[in-house]
Formats: sequence, structure tokens, C-alpha cells
Amino acid sequence: RAFGARHVAGAGRGRLALTDRLSTLHRLQRRLERFYHLEETPDVRGFVRESVGDAAREALLLRESEGELEMALVVPADAANDHDAWLQLAEGVSHFVYVANRARQELPSTHLELELQAEVDKFVLLVLEQLPFDHAEAFEVHSRLYERVRFLHAAGTELGDRYRTANDLAARFVRRLLGCGPALTHSTLRRFYRAGQAEKIRLVAA
Repeated sequence: RAFGARHVAGAGRGRLALTDRLSTLHRLQRRLERFYHLEETPDVRGFVRESVGDAAREALLLRESEGELEMALVVPADAANDHDAWLQLAEGVSHFVYVANRARQELPSTHLELELQAEVDKFVLLVLEQLPFDHAEAFEVHSRLYERVRFLHAAGTELGDRYRTANDLAARFVRRLLGCGPALTHSTLRRFYRAGQAEKIRLVAA
């Protein structure tokens, strides 16, 4: 299974060295674990593979065999720009940490669940991790992440509909949190993280 195929448009071209990307992945991993009060998961740097080509996107590859779960996080060698590269790394490490934690608890996870959590995690890392946050900046990030985007799969396809659904649910959930106080925001986000797909959707609609 592979997860991840959304692009946030931007100008320019850049390339992060693999060592820089590995360091970024590790920092993002530990930041998510601290924010959500998680046990440390295996170091993501030991699971990274590099993919090349302009069409390459981040992807988490999973294989289950004889009760063992094997994972590989594929990261592209090139990205449209540094901002897009960071978002791909954030999405990939979000998937990795989430799957590792669910597997450790012997809990299932769906494709939609992972995409929805990743969309929320990116906003957490960009805005909500440090409180208080600047509301004007928060709404600008909300617009860039959830509104000014294009999808790599057409509407009406399985992947296209999944990514659009995850984007819409995350946008609604995050926007509601922007009106909450810090304590409620943190507790709601941590509850959301530990919820399965059905409960996540209920929390969005709450």
C-alpha cells in the first residue's frame, strides 16, 4: 500500500540533500511524538528510500508477513520547491509514526484515516505546536494547505475522492480549533490522534 499524492503549488525549484532530508524527517518525527505524548517509534531514518524523477512523490510502503509489519518511507530526490519538499516529508513522517503506533497497539488503520491525520499533522507542525499562535498567520496557512491546492488524481477516482475527503475534513476540523482555547485545542488534537476513522469523522462534525 502506498499513501500520499497531493501537491501544494509553489514557484521555483530546489533540492534538499539526502542528509538534510533525513535530519528533517527525524526532527518532525520527534516533534509529533512530543506533541501527541506518544512513545518513541523506531527511528524513521532507518526506513527511508530515495526515489528520483519529477513525478516521484513521498509514499509509505507497507508489507505484512507472518505477523510482522515491514515499512519503507520513499522520499523524492527532487521537489517543485522547498516548501513542497517539506510538506512531503511532513506527510510521510506523519504516516510512518501513525502506522507504527497503531501497529504497536494492534489497531487497524485505513487509507482515509492516514490521509486525514496527515493533513491535520501538517497544520499542527506549522501553527498549533507552539501556542499562542498568530491568528492571521494561522488563517493564511489554512488557506494555503486546504484551499489553494491542486490534486494529482481526478475527482471521481478512488484516490482523487479520498484525498479530497481528507482535505475537506481536515479543513473543517482545524478551522473549528482556531476558535478554541489552548488547553481545549491540545486535548482535542490528542483525542483525535488516538481515534479511529469513524471517531475522527465524528470529532470533525462535533
